[in-house]
Amino acid sequence: MSEQVLSTPVKSPKTGSNGKVSHADTKWVYLFNEVDEAEAHVGNNWDDARALLGGKGANLGDMTRLGVPVPPGFTVTTEACNAYLKNDGFPEGMWEQELAAVREIEKLTGKKFGGTDNPLLVSCRSGAKFSMPGMMDTVLNIGLNDEIAETMVHLTNDRRFVFDLYRRLIQMFGSVVMGVPDEAFEVVITSRRKLAGVTSDSELKAADWEVITRRFKEIYRTFTRSDFPTDPFEQLRLATEAVFKSWNGRRAIDYRNAAGIAHDLGTAVNIQTMVYGNIGDNSATGVAMSRDAATGEDVPEGDFLVNAQGEDVVAGIRQTQPLEELKAVMPTVYDEFLTIADKLEKHYRNMQDMEFTIENGKLWLLQTRDGKRTAQAEVKIAVDMVEEGLINKEEAVWRVKPAQVDFFLHPQLDSVALKSARKIAAGLNVSPGAAVGMVAFDADTAERWAKEDGRKVIMVRPETKPDDVHGMLASQGILTSRGGRTSHAALVARQFGKPAVVGVTELEIDLDNRSMTIGEDIIVREGEWISLDGTRGVVYLGQVPTVVPDIKNPYLIKLLGWADEIRKIGVWANADYPRDAQRAREYGAQGIGLCRTEHMFFESVRLPIVQQMIMAKNVTERNEALEKLLPMQRGDFDGLFRAMDGQPVIIRLIDPPLHEFLPSYEELVQRLADLKVQLQHFHTLSEIDEALSEIRVKQAYLERVEGLREQNPMLGTRGVRLGILIPELTKMQVRAIFEAACQCQKDGIDVHPEVMIPLTFHVNELQVQQTTLEAVAKEVMEEQGVQIAYKFGTMIEIPRAALTADEIAGVAQFFSFGTNDLTQTTFGISRDDAEAGFLVEYQQRNILEENPFGTLDVPGVGKLMKMAVELGRATRPDLEVGICGEHGGDPKTIAFCHQIGLNYVSCSPFRVPIARLAAAHAALNDKKNN
Repeated sequence: MSEQVLSTPVKSPKTGSNGKVSHADTKWVYLFNEVDEAEAHVGNNWDDARALLGGKGANLGDMTRLGVPVPPGFTVTTEACNAYLKNDGFPEGMWEQELAAVREIEKLTGKKFGGTDNPLLVSCRSGAKFSMPGMMDTVLNIGLNDEIAETMVHLTNDRRFVFDLYRRLIQMFGSVVMGVPDEAFEVVITSRRKLAGVTSDSELKAADWEVITRRFKEIYRTFTRSDFPTDPFEQLRLATEAVFKSWNGRRAIDYRNAAGIAHDLGTAVNIQTMVYGNIGDNSATGVAMSRDAATGEDVPEGDFLVNAQGEDVVAGIRQTQPLEELKAVMPTVYDEFLTIADKLEKHYRNMQDMEFTIENGKLWLLQTRDGKRTAQAEVKIAVDMVEEGLINKEEAVWRVKPAQVDFFLHPQLDSVALKSARKIAAGLNVSPGAAVGMVAFDADTAERWAKEDGRKVIMVRPETKPDDVHGMLASQGILTSRGGRTSHAALVARQFGKPAVVGVTELEIDLDNRSMTIGEDIIVREGEWISLDGTRGVVYLGQVPTVVPDIKNPYLIKLLGWADEIRKIGVWANADYPRDAQRAREYGAQGIGLCRTEHMFFESVRLPIVQQMIMAKNVTERNEALEKLLPMQRGDFDGLFRAMDGQPVIIRLIDPPLHEFLPSYEELVQRLADLKVQLQHFHTLSEIDEALSEIRVKQAYLERVEGLREQNPMLGTRGVRLGILIPELTKMQVRAIFEAACQCQKDGIDVHPEVMIPLTFHVNELQVQQTTLEAVAKEVMEEQGVQIAYKFGTMIEIPRAALTADEIAGVAQFFSFGTNDLTQTTFGISRDDAEAGFLVEYQQRNILEENPFGTLDVPGVGKLMKMAVELGRATRPDLEVGICGEHGGDPKTIAFCHQIGLNYVSCSPFRVPIARLAAAHAALNDKKNN
């Protein structure tokens, strides 16, 4: 149930008398029917058994134990992989155990590996603890050579079938084990199809495959400078080694980085008896989900191909048939498959992704795993399984990751704009959401454009392969001309929430000329814009505007309701306007944790008044401007209180330095220089008067800006310091807050204002400012004849404030951590400068694992926060403490806030649903660990 990444459990090997580690007694290989022994080896813990055998191997053993038809085989453990990678060679005894396991398969099947009477062929597949679809490498039909191929022709009386197997082995072995480019093989097949006058591989004859097989051997020799190995045991050894090596391949590392999978787990190797879906029209191969992976509907879905091998389905090379058509082709097998799918789903209590082969009418399951699905499907399946009695509410909440809730907020194409948008193609809607970007025809270009140039990219390919993952992750969306619902593109897109449309058959991609053609008149070149609707499977020409949807999914609403029952920490929102507050409340916020009053001052109608206040030459002029602002601020707060009826609203008094409300120094200097030059060319008095008038105004502004100018404004006259130096300003704000609150309470609104004084570093400055402002609050309540429950508190943004929180809590009734500034002041860096400068390189070089402005720096900033909470509550046990920086919506930060006992986290309204779920996860993790 845990999302936490676990390292593979490895028993300590014995040390010999010579001091060297001995692996003589280590069991590296387990037959599928030895899963009980493997489980016992790790203390009868199934999660650890999955770590030892990999998810695929563990499930193959488990299915064998359940009586599901699984071709016999064995698993080489992840311990063996890690030992191999550490020592650059097979560990002691591993290869001998693998050979012994082959002999056991021979006994079970009555076939002989490398034999010429009744040959045994096997597949070699990887399988890590966590499913990594398409990331690792597969080799089929291991054990074939020229002599054995002729034997199989004699046994099967089907030369076409045998040489189809043989060419696949050379192609897969060449590309996977020896690194021969797959395109070198594919071009031979394409050329042969054209020569034979056919459009699909299944139409090629035996003679075609024989020619292709000979040509493949030549390609192998050209690229590797050696002959294709004819010894079946050498093929097996090299294939096993290739799977181990592939754990550290680029695509595997990219996938693990994106999915948060640890790099020290290693992968197991699964060797399995070959069964053939390409032996005739009574055979087939397919991949299917026990439920719809896009919508979550309780309807099996998938793809299959008659007379094909498994890689044909997932690679997207041939156009697949939908699973439901299997009912008409092989009704008995279809019913058997549904029965097994239902059995496996109930056993694993999760949606299953199954790979199957039908050999001469006999159904075999080659693997099962928890299926990758869209965020929408994840939520629906979790809720449905609770109502079906398969899982409880806590497990349902745990299964849905906070990041998946974010996908519900992904933009959709604007329905109004779609009416005039040009639809150019349609395909399979395998991963929902909208994507708008520039076409890139390969993964490297997509990644470069996105990362280096900051472009929005849609990667377009005939089909995607594991080598394309880095480009897919960098893209806004994915479009392919081939592939089905279980193709590589579909699986990876769903895993990472990338909108995708696949199997667009009318799409012709010309990789040489970097263009794609749809029909006779539409040509889209690389770098031009397209838009994808992954929800409906539609492609549009150009840039279609997007909109953010409302979260009204009934399954999500129910799941978040369960999350609210579980979580201990409150979820509030940052909102500056009533419309934001209303949205936050709709999304489940329990209060406003931050209203930034200065944002209201920047509005076009108000800014001139604010500037009048700043430019005032005396208190009288300043008060005139403040009197104009008072009703505006009162109206702002009135709207917030009404939107949040019954819930607390924390209003932060003005924080930024005053110069931010005036034109910049550079802008004024430039404008004055321009005006003085222009003045020399004016001829009419009106032009001259107008220019002189503007010069006087700009000169006055410049003098004021120069007067306010500071070397380090972030650490200058702002926050509480500004309130102390210009008390009339913050007194006006507090009067507006309490006048609005009193009126609302008279109107029956339940108001809970909390006034936050920002940037305190010393208890004395808080005492001075809070005393002055609280007097205003009491004055207003006395004037209105209304008593309101209120609080005054401060924002902890300076390390000294955290270190002296016990003193500050003697005055403040609440703390709110402003973690953006607290991070800046703790690290001693400017966020804007760091993120534009060295921070990216720091992350790339692993000097910092994460951006401290995105995820809280727990060892540093977190330590200050924990200290402040403990010190503050030692003085004031009922001290309310929250966080209102951007970190408040980050799941990792929320988990930390839960641990140190904060009352609430506050974040953007759009992240409130994510925070609700993350807070529940924090509580569940606490419960699990305790």
